[in-house]
Amino acid sequence: MMKQEHKVALKFVIEGKPYETYDQYKTGAELKQLAGIPLDTELYLSIAKPYKDELVENDARVDLARPETEYFFVKKKLPFTINKKEYTWYKQYIRGTQIRELGNIPPDDEIYLAIERPFEDELITDDERVDLARPGKEHFFSKENPADFTIIVNATPKAWKEREISFDQVVVLAFGAISNRPETGYTVTYSRGWEPKPEGTMVKDSVVRVKNKMVFDVTATDKS
Repeated sequence: MMKQEHKVALKFVIEGKPYETYDQYKTGAELKQLAGIPLDTELYLSIAKPYKDELVENDARVDLARPETEYFFVKKKLPFTINKKEYTWYKQYIRGTQIRELGNIPPDDEIYLAIERPFEDELITDDERVDLARPGKEHFFSKENPADFTIIVNATPKAWKEREISFDQVVVLAFGAISNRPETGYTVTYSRGWEPKPEGTMVKDSVVRVKNKMVFDVTATDKS
């Protein structure tokens, strides 16, 4: 009767975090997948000086059964924080949706990039890309959007409790109702809105995101 062979767990480290496996060989792609590193990021195997660290390609197989523990690392990594918690990203850009997912931020909360005073913090929308390779370390934070605003319509403060407002809703706030006369038209402009377009002109059926103390100017014209 043959004696059953016991497998030995092989230990290795990726980006300072220890891992174990019973597989003698792992490819570069498998190592990246274990550590949550994108496949297009360069991964290196630490080599004792005076030799250079070894670039591990995705399809390269690394022998983890060698005598010393293998240490893998990424040279290009970008640190940032979300609500004061540290994160690392391996690409130059990150989208608002990815920040929301990483930070487990509720869909109704707003995400901001902290900006040094006296400038305003920057609202980051879900489809916006942020460059993490700029000088300094980016700090993101979220806050609940109360949807309780005061907006200025034709120089008169108006209470508004929705995160967006439509063309028709602005007209109703300005004049109390929308005229059904075909010869009557309306022009709606706004200012003090959200970046990247804090001011502009609204058209029929359009909507804009509301900001506290946002200003709307509405005029009625007779086309006859």
